[in-house]
Amino acid sequence: MRVAAAQTAPAWGDKAATAERVVDWIGRAAGEGAELVAFGETFLPGYPFWVSRTDGARFDAPDQKEAYAFYLEAAVELDGQELARVVEAARDHGVFVYLGTAERPRGGGTIYATLVAIDPKHGVVGAHRKVMPTYEERLVWGQGDGHGLRAYAANGLRVGGLNCQENWLPQARQAIYAEGIDLHVAVWPGAVWLTRDITRFVALEGRCYVLSAGSILRAADITTSFPLRDAALAGAPELLYDGGSAVAAPNGTWLVEPVAGEERLVIADVEPSVVREERQIFDPAGHYARPDVFSLTVDRRRRSAVRHIDT
Repeated sequence: MRVAAAQTAPAWGDKAATAERVVDWIGRAAGEGAELVAFGETFLPGYPFWVSRTDGARFDAPDQKEAYAFYLEAAVELDGQELARVVEAARDHGVFVYLGTAERPRGGGTIYATLVAIDPKHGVVGAHRKVMPTYEERLVWGQGDGHGLRAYAANGLRVGGLNCQENWLPQARQAIYAEGIDLHVAVWPGAVWLTRDITRFVALEGRCYVLSAGSILRAADITTSFPLRDAALAGAPELLYDGGSAVAAPNGTWLVEPVAGEERLVIADVEPSVVREERQIFDPAGHYARPDVFSLTVDRRRRSAVRHIDT
């Protein structure tokens, strides 16, 4: 099976335009023979880059409130028209898609960093909300839950995925390993320093292929209607995020080393039999797990602030 990371840039803050870019890159991936393609963390409609560049922790700051309101409006609903376009493209091209989204539940005021899994036949089959936003992300995203800690069948492979630094969370990784994955999809905002160590580590620990997908972001990619655009870009480098997409094999070797600064498909061919071979020595959720000594409980219920009981 051929897999790909679409290392490209969103039309930051414009969900309709970004969805069309996703559709375009799905077509490009299919044209290269890929049967699965992944996009970076909250690619649709973009990562909240402004927080760390504009003193985002100032309490009750009018400019930060305005920026958040803009981002909330730009976030997507799982049953919204933007994802519907992506589902249609996945179906038309026969490609399984992992898409990082900034998700806004219908009518809600909280945004989640959600990794959406889209099956070409069945549409959206999974939506994993990042269990713990990292550092300044907590000013923008809510805490997710375990509902999406699942793997899916994709053209003969078992695939699972995590958002950014929750790939460093041992319990989250173990929950995914226990699903019997052949391929782990790790999505990132877009930086080589984020992917260069953990991609190979997860491949070695899980004895699985790892596809890391990171984004590109330049000043020109950010919509001019974003309220804090000028302040966030003051003194910024030309390239805010440089990608870092990569692919590692189950023995920890690189199939594609982290790619910096290039807008391109990062492609590799994966073979499930190699996963089986590497698990002879080590299987973290199988013969090496020692469930008599260690245990992990994963609550996969979707969490909600209100539980309705109707007569």
